[in-house]
This record gives sequence, C-alpha cells and structure tokens, in this order.
Amino acid sequence: MTLLGSFLTDPSFKTVLYIVAIALFIYGLTGLTGPRTAVRGNRIAAVGMAIAIVATLLVDPFNNVVLIVLGLVIGTAIGVPAARQVKMTAMPQMVALFNGVGGGAVALIAWAEFRETDAFASEATYVAVFSMFSAIIGSISFWGSNIAFGKLQAILSGKPVTLGPLQLPVQLVVGAAAVAAAVAIVAGAQAEIIVIGLLVAAAIFGVLLVLPIGGADMPVVISLLNAFTGLAAAAAGVALDNQALIVAGMIVGASGTILTQQMAIAMNRTITSVVVGGFGGEVTAEAGAGAGGAEGGTVKSTSAADAAIQMSYARQVVVVPGYGMAVAQAQHAVREMAKVLEDKGVEVKYAIHPVAGRMPGHMNVLLAEADVPYEQLKEMDEINNEFSRTDVSLIIGANDVTNPDARTKPDSPIYGMPILNVDESSSIIVLKRSMSSGYAGIENPLFFNDKTQMLFGDAKGSVGEITSELQAL
Repeated sequence: MTLLGSFLTDPSFKTVLYIVAIALFIYGLTGLTGPRTAVRGNRIAAVGMAIAIVATLLVDPFNNVVLIVLGLVIGTAIGVPAARQVKMTAMPQMVALFNGVGGGAVALIAWAEFRETDAFASEATYVAVFSMFSAIIGSISFWGSNIAFGKLQAILSGKPVTLGPLQLPVQLVVGAAAVAAAVAIVAGAQAEIIVIGLLVAAAIFGVLLVLPIGGADMPVVISLLNAFTGLAAAAAGVALDNQALIVAGMIVGASGTILTQQMAIAMNRTITSVVVGGFGGEVTAEAGAGAGGAEGGTVKSTSAADAAIQMSYARQVVVVPGYGMAVAQAQHAVREMAKVLEDKGVEVKYAIHPVAGRMPGHMNVLLAEADVPYEQLKEMDEINNEFSRTDVSLIIGANDVTNPDARTKPDSPIYGMPILNVDESSSIIVLKRSMSSGYAGIENPLFFNDKTQMLFGDAKGSVGEITSELQAL
C-alpha cells in the first residue's frame, strides 16, 4: 500500500495523467465541429476533465477533504438537474450563467491564493501577476455573465442601459482602480482589502460592460464572455503550475475568441462596436394583418389550408427557423410537417443563419433535438444560392436575419449584415404571432413584399394546422 501510495502521489504520475487529460480535451474538441459528433466530443472532453480532477486531488495536499467532497456534491446536485431540466428556449441563459460561474470560481481561487501565500510573499513575481490578471478577468466575466443572464431571462431590460455621458469615464475609473490594486499587490502590498477592492472594481466594470449592450448583440456577448473565462482560467493555471488548467483555459479562450469574431462578422458588427454600444432590445407589438408598412406596403394574410396547398405542390421548401420557433417549442411540429412533405415528394431544407436565436448554434441544437437529418441543415453561405430555385420559403419567427434592408438601406442599423436571401424565393410564408419587430427593433420590409403572406398565431399551432391540411390533401 505504501508503494502504491507513493506511486499515486508521485508528481510524474500527475504529469502523465495531465497529458492524457489534455489529449482528451483536444480530441473531444474535434468532435464539436459537427452535430453528429458533438455529443461524443463532449463526453470525451468530460472524461478528460474527470482525469485532470483526480490527478490534482491525488497529488496536491488538501487540508479539508470534507469541504472538497461537499462542494462536489452541492455542485452536482445543482448543476445536473439544472442542465437536464432547462428548456431549449432557456439554453442561452444557462450557458451565460454557467460560464459566469467559471469566471467567478477563478476569481475566488486568486483571492484564496493571496491568503494562502501571505500575499505572495514567497512566490515568484509571475505568480502574483497571473493571479491578479485571473482575478480581474474572472470577476468581469462573472458579473458580466450575470447581467447577460438577466437580459436574456427578461429580469433586466433587453434595451441598452447606460450612464449617459458618464458611462465611459466611470468605466475608465473602475478599470484603472482594478489595475492599480493589482499593481499594488504585485509590488508587495499585503492588505486583504486591496484584493477585495480589486474584485469589486472589476465587478462594476463587468456590469457596466454588458448593461449598454442590446439584445441584438447577445450572441456576440455570450461568446466574448466565454473567451474571458477561458483566459482567466489559463492565467490561473500558470499561477498554480497546473498544465491541464492552462491548456483547458487556452482552448476555451481561443475557441471563444474565434467564435466571437465569427458572430461579429455574421452581424456585420465589429467587436468594439458591440462593446461600446449595442442595439436592439425589447420588442413591441405593432399592427396585425392588413396593416401598412412604413413604406406603404400592405400585409397579406393567409390560412393554414392555403399554405399547405402551396407547399404540397412545391418542388423545394426551405424552412427558415428563428427565435419564434424556439419560444413556441415548435421544432418537433416542424419535423412532422417536413416528413409529410417529403412523403409527397417535396424536398425540404433548413436555412440556418449564424445568429438566428439568442446564442451561436441555437437553431442547430433545437432541430437536432427534433431528429432533423443533419444533411438538411444548411448554413447561410450554402443555402443562399438555393433560394432562387426555392418554391416556398417558410419563415418561423425569424426577423432581422431575413431583413432585405441589410442589403438595400444604407441608413439601417443592420446594413451590411449578411442575411438569408429568402426574398429571392418564388413564394414566402411567414409564421408570427404579430407584426412585432426583431431584436434590432426595426421593421422588416419583407413582410410587405408582394410574394409574402403572413400566417398569424402560435408557431407550433400554425405548423400543426398546416400538417393536418397537408395530410388531408
């Protein structure tokens, strides 16, 4: 037993386990490149994380195993039910919240290290530097993610909230205060109140960072805060000399940064413009069927029966899902409708815009849950060439990602944003509850297009009615 205990606590054994964990992290990440392998990739990476945790607990001395076990039990008791029971419409909120927890954990680790090492008295300077960096970024990520959660959950207003002319000066002051506190600690300051001040200043900065960002930019914000958490974790890994934490944090930080850039491009927004001043927010209901548009167009309504007739005689139907489909939980109804169409010889495809919904990949996850074949999910660049050959485009709760103003109206806030070219279809059917705008808060002229017909009502109910009419034909 003594020999086994020596082997298990040998630092070389920990290094081997960390290498195995890192390899599983990277291999698992490769599985996240496609829907078919995403679940397997997550499981492989989870095994890697379990190995890394075991390696850390085996080798590093811990004074209170009871607290560690208690923390694992509480975290599991909260996290597993929350993840299993969360609705798909609330997935963005859960991602924001869980990401924030990671940043908060890193910030608390930095604080604990300050106390454990007597203000880094006997540690190399780089340990203090990376610890304070992780404390600042981790605190920003935690509080910023909580504000994002509040906006997505409608606890806070989805509209940009600012301090007016004081916004930038206050942000600069609290940001400078956090950096100054970090410099003081690295220089040898031992007062714990300085660390607390650093965390508070970073927290205020995180709140002020996200509050001015509107709902239309939330997909970018989620990715950005995810990158922050990864960077903070990597910095903590350097301070703790934990190779697995360094690599895991770098992977999260790098992937979050790349995704943030991709989301910004998909919205024709620079990351700076997102952070400095987001747009969009709460939507307001406008007129219903028959109302006139801002440019004098008229909305034409249709019925489930008419929609069914159009689609049953089509060669190709493209379904364009948006957040309205998620809210109505209509993905399973859409899949049933598609099966009926396919039985009639109609080809069905799904057009996926990168920022449809409220987080990256939101529509892909919803449709995958409904067992939609992966090959039918077409990304924007792939499907846009198909619309000119499409007989019917069925838009389910998508607004801004189909708005032609992005191509034709230079003064529009979404001008230049790549969109789905549904207006090139022979016929367009839009399923919406009302004429309310999307997160950008602007009118969509597509709804007044001569080729467009509106089917008002709950998306799940409307799709169900269309399916019934298709079966009766």
